[in-house]
Amino acid sequence: MSRFNFKGMILLFLFAIYINTMKAQENNKTQHTLNKSQQAMAIIAILTAKGDQQALEIALEAGLNAGLEINPIKEAMVQLYAYCGFPRSLNALNTFKRVLDTRLAKGIQDKQGKPVVTENNNIDKYEQGRKVLEELTKTPQQKPAPGFGEFAPRADLFLKEHLFADIFSSDVLSFSERELVTISALAAMQDVEPQLKAHIAMGRNTGITDAQLAELAAILEKHTGKAQANNFRKTLGLAELPLIQSDMMVRIAEIEIVPAYLEQYKAILKEQSFTAITTEPGVISIFPMYQKDKPNVFRLVEIYSSKEAYDSHIRSIHFQKYKSSTLKMVKSLKLVDMDALSSENMQLIFEKIGN
Repeated sequence: MSRFNFKGMILLFLFAIYINTMKAQENNKTQHTLNKSQQAMAIIAILTAKGDQQALEIALEAGLNAGLEINPIKEAMVQLYAYCGFPRSLNALNTFKRVLDTRLAKGIQDKQGKPVVTENNNIDKYEQGRKVLEELTKTPQQKPAPGFGEFAPRADLFLKEHLFADIFSSDVLSFSERELVTISALAAMQDVEPQLKAHIAMGRNTGITDAQLAELAAILEKHTGKAQANNFRKTLGLAELPLIQSDMMVRIAEIEIVPAYLEQYKAILKEQSFTAITTEPGVISIFPMYQKDKPNVFRLVEIYSSKEAYDSHIRSIHFQKYKSSTLKMVKSLKLVDMDALSSENMQLIFEKIGN
């Protein structure tokens, strides 16, 4: 073999190692982020737990458009009755049905997905549920469960036989997917820290990574506010983010509308403010009010997390649509920039209302 060929082979070998290393790094990076379907399912779980049906409609549309199938979404909502109650689970299912009916009327055929099949006839369902819980927790499960199980055996029975046997026995969702749904819902709720910690541990046992949990905190912030997301970050052992940024913008918009356009303007303003709040993480408040004695005179309390968030808002398609469609309706407009007398008190307000 010539010296040239030998050197060429060495170079080819080193190049192959480099390419394989880059591919491995890229694959490893992909494993540690939530894909579009996981993000969509997390948002659906968060909004189901919150009971926000308007935002849930938008999230369901986005999830279906991102490739989520019908049966996995239904299964997630059924599962969530055990964590946020039948009322919110049933409301979410009804909202989902309306979304599907509307899409079908438009000729959109969504995929059903894997059918829901449970195979636990003629077996000890309690034992089946106990084994599922052992797989999730990676620890032996006593019978009955210590504490609440001894105090209220029926609660332990329902937990094992119904939740971890009847529901978890369906493979429409994997254990990892079920834990992502559960963690997302619990993270959106108040005063459930023991259960949230337990399911974070189970989620990690099923393959959910710390990077994915950190990304979930950012998703949670967008849909529940920074204070609630910080509670989740604290549970994860991550640094909490400041509720108020140094360049936060507070503004009062004073608007007088031509009376003939009043009802039309109110409908447009309501839609624009709702869209901004639900789709833009940096829009903390667009709170429209009108004077009781002059219903065509409006005041809007606008709060943006930063100057960058404000600039992004005024460039948004929905704001540009609002601006162009209401131009002839506005008789006068005055924008008054404000500053908080006490940033500490403002932070307390945000904490109290959950933003």
